[in-house]
Amino acid sequence: MERKNIWEFYSDEQLAEIETFTKNYRDFLDNGKTERECVDTTVNIIEAAGFRELPKLINEGAKLKPGDKVYHVLMNKMLIMFIIGEDKLKKGMNILGSHIDSPRLDIKQNPLYEEEGIAYLDTHYYGGVKKYQWVTIPLALHGVMVKKDGTTVEINIGEEESDPVFFISDLLPHLAAEQMEKKANKFIEGEALDIVVGNKPILIKTPDSLANDDSTESEAAKNAVKKGILEILKQSYDIEEEDFISAELEVVPAGKAREAGFDKSMILAYGQDDRVCSFAGLTALLEAKNLTRTACLIFSDKEEIGSVGATGMHSRFFENTVAELMNLTGDYSELNLRRVLSSSYMLSTDVGAAYDPFYKSSFEKRNTAILSGGVLFKKFTGARGKSGSNDANAEYIGYIRKLMEEAEIRFQTAELGKVDVGGGGTIAYILAGYGMNVIDSGVPVLNMHAPWEATSKADIFEAKRAYAAFLTGLGL
Repeated sequence: MERKNIWEFYSDEQLAEIETFTKNYRDFLDNGKTERECVDTTVNIIEAAGFRELPKLINEGAKLKPGDKVYHVLMNKMLIMFIIGEDKLKKGMNILGSHIDSPRLDIKQNPLYEEEGIAYLDTHYYGGVKKYQWVTIPLALHGVMVKKDGTTVEINIGEEESDPVFFISDLLPHLAAEQMEKKANKFIEGEALDIVVGNKPILIKTPDSLANDDSTESEAAKNAVKKGILEILKQSYDIEEEDFISAELEVVPAGKAREAGFDKSMILAYGQDDRVCSFAGLTALLEAKNLTRTACLIFSDKEEIGSVGATGMHSRFFENTVAELMNLTGDYSELNLRRVLSSSYMLSTDVGAAYDPFYKSSFEKRNTAILSGGVLFKKFTGARGKSGSNDANAEYIGYIRKLMEEAEIRFQTAELGKVDVGGGGTIAYILAGYGMNVIDSGVPVLNMHAPWEATSKADIFEAKRAYAAFLTGLGL
């Protein structure tokens, strides 16, 4: 089947809409570089649109009716949103599910040390990264530090022009002959990804200088650079070294999302896997009106490391939230909950690899997404013999095709590279475990999992249109 560059199909009005939409998308990326920030940013948006928090509704003994908008947050890192439809919940929902975590470096719990006059923070990389991509680029520090008294201190350093940035050093080419012989996965070791955070020693007055106010004599204390960093943290944030124990600090590329290319047709930014699908789904949900089936949008955490833990999709948070929602509509029973989950339809909205002509040997071109080819659908993911995959059935794909064609959505089908080259997964198989129909759908990405990823504005816009059409669909 022939695939065309979809830019040629847009009207002047649609082109203007794309620019406004993707400007808002860049703002979303800039304001939400971590899971916590993404949740905070989204909650501000949806509360302004009339969404109410589920625990408050439970405490009030509220009764939900069609058109009501509800959200539920877990540990500030996972978020589920609903708009109640006209149909009873037990008939099922239309669900968009994405993840808001991205590959990064996490600060360890005992991280601060000094070596030969340079202060470092020790890191542990998170998710699938090519470690060599993270050296020598400007880095920012985002997250929270929680003190013993329960006070939470928010950290965001490296994004403003006046902020310092951090970096990971690398060996100069003149001395790197041995390093250059290593395989790429050993070129930079995980324990060598510590970020440089300072080089200036704290100075203490000598006895002679204390006796003479005019004296400038002083000497450096032991571990003086580390102590200088701790002094800055104390003065700026009232933080002690021990507060790193109860901290969640993430190292991400410093800088804002940018338009890319002379024609500004692309977005270059950190964290587009998978916040690009999250934003497209959020916009589609906010635009939804007069829904027959209840619409649900999931922002999950921990997808990059297997969807584990309390805030990952393997937890019971989604199921428990649906049960509470049903209780507020007067429809809850254990049997009805099972009926809701098995009768629902889902798009697992996660990105896919865009065909890269420089690495064509890794792709099977006929079944790989192309940049500006439209929103993509993946019947299955997994690795090699579809290991670890959801595999959507033909009837559901036929229904999706009909929806897309009726709404004039430009879409393409794809796999993640050649059969035996590699593979990957999404949260699709987890939700499919309830018996619901699920298929993967997303945006093609160049440089996936790199500090800076590239997407087409047209693909992002088409994904939003596809998700909007899906939410209003009536089902098979």
